[in-house]
Amino acid sequence: MFEKVLIANRGEVALRIHRACREMGIRTVAVHSEADAKAMHVRLADEAVCIGPSRSSESYLNKSAIISAALLTGADAIHPGFGFLSENADFAEMVESHGITFIGPTAEQMRKMGDKITARQAAIEAGLPVTPGSPSLDTVEDAKTWAQKIGYPVIIKAKDGGGGKGMKIAYDESDIEEAYTMARAEAKASFPSDVVYMEKYLQNPRHIEIQILADKYGNVVHLGERDCSIQRNNQKLIEESPSPALNQAQREEIGEIVRKAIAKIGYFNAGTLEFLFEDGKFYFLEMNTRLQVEHPVTEAVSGIDIVREQIRIASGAALGYEQKDIEFHGHAIECRINAEDPETFAPCPGTITEWHAPGGLGVRVDSEIYSGYSIPPFYDSMIAKLIVHGKTRNSALMRLRRALEEFVIDGVSTTIPLQQEIISQAEFIDGMYNIHWLEEYMRKRNQNL
Repeated sequence: MFEKVLIANRGEVALRIHRACREMGIRTVAVHSEADAKAMHVRLADEAVCIGPSRSSESYLNKSAIISAALLTGADAIHPGFGFLSENADFAEMVESHGITFIGPTAEQMRKMGDKITARQAAIEAGLPVTPGSPSLDTVEDAKTWAQKIGYPVIIKAKDGGGGKGMKIAYDESDIEEAYTMARAEAKASFPSDVVYMEKYLQNPRHIEIQILADKYGNVVHLGERDCSIQRNNQKLIEESPSPALNQAQREEIGEIVRKAIAKIGYFNAGTLEFLFEDGKFYFLEMNTRLQVEHPVTEAVSGIDIVREQIRIASGAALGYEQKDIEFHGHAIECRINAEDPETFAPCPGTITEWHAPGGLGVRVDSEIYSGYSIPPFYDSMIAKLIVHGKTRNSALMRLRRALEEFVIDGVSTTIPLQQEIISQAEFIDGMYNIHWLEEYMRKRNQNL
C-alpha cells in the first residue's frame, strides 16, 4: 500500500480523498493555489505545497508543478480527483514516467475511453447499445450528409466536450450550418480539439449512469445506477440511486451488459458509463474515466467506499469480491449546493458569514466550507454536496426536505431555495421527470410570475 498520496485537486473532493487516505493510514500532500492557502484540505493534510497563482491554468492545471511537488515531498502516488487533470492522458503518462503511481486508469485506457468518438467505437465493439451516429465531421456538408442518414433531430457534439459545452441541436436541415459552426467554435474555445461528431437526438430521455470498479486482474463489478436527469444546461443539480424510472429487470440487464463490456475493454480502476434511457431502451453516451461528483449516492446504497477502492486497485490489490457479493440497500439522493443565484445561476463568490451543516441519521455533507471562508471567484461554484439515505425513496425525500431546511449558509446566495422547490413538485415526488424537466418547469414558472 502507498505511504504518501498527493491530492492533485481542491475543494470538497480534495478533502474527500484526504479522509479516505487517513482512514487507510496513508499520509497526504495537499497542493494548492495562492487563493486556496486557507482551504480545509490544506489545513488538514500532512504536508502542503503551493503550486502557483490563483488561476487554475497556472496551478491545478500545471502538470510540471504538481509532479515537482510529488517528487519534492516523496509522494508515491497521485490522486487527481475529478475535473482539472483527472482525465488528462498526458498527465497520467507524465506521472508514471516519474516513477509515481497515477490513481486511475492507464493513459492508453483514458485516451481510448475519454475520447467520445473512439469510446463510441469501443462501446459498439464491446456490445454496448448506442444511438445512431457519425464519425468526425470535417465540413458542414459532412454534417448535412450524416444528418440525412441518421434522421432529424440530431445533436452535434465536441469529441473532447463536457459540462454541456460544444453541444448543439439541429431539428432540421436549416439548423445544421449554425449548429455545426457554433459547436466547433465552443469546442475550440473550451477544449484541446475542435473536432465534432453527430448523434441522433433523443427528445425526452432520462440520464442514467452505471458505476463500475475493475481491478488489474480482470475482475469487474458494477455498483448499480444513478439517475442524473435533474439538469440545467447539461449541468447536474440533483442525483439519486436507484433510478425511479427503472424496474429490477432493466437495472440488472444494463448492469450486466456494462460489467461484461468493461471486462472486454480491459479497463481498470473506477469508471462511469453514461446512458440516455428512453422508451425502455438504453443508449451509450460516454465514459468518465475518473471519480464522479455524484459517487456518494452509490456509496450510500452499496456500502462501498469508492475512493478507498480506487487507491487499493492502483496499489495492485484485487477487488476481493464478486458481483454476487454486492448488496444494495435503500435509496440515496444528492443535491449539489452551488454558490450561485438560484434564478439566474450566476456565480456568487464571497465570504461565508455563517455555516451550519445538517446532520442526523442518514445525512452526509461533503464540503470544506467553514464560517469565515472566502469562496474564490476562479473555480467551479459547487461548495457542498448534501447526500441523504433512507430505507425507501419516500423516506429519503422526507429526510432531504428536513436537511435542506436545516442547512444554513449566509454571506452568499446558493441553489438551496431552488432545490427545496424542485423536491416539492409532484413530478419529482412521483419520479416522473427527464433531462428537460427542470428547464421546462422554470420556464413555465417564470411565465406565471
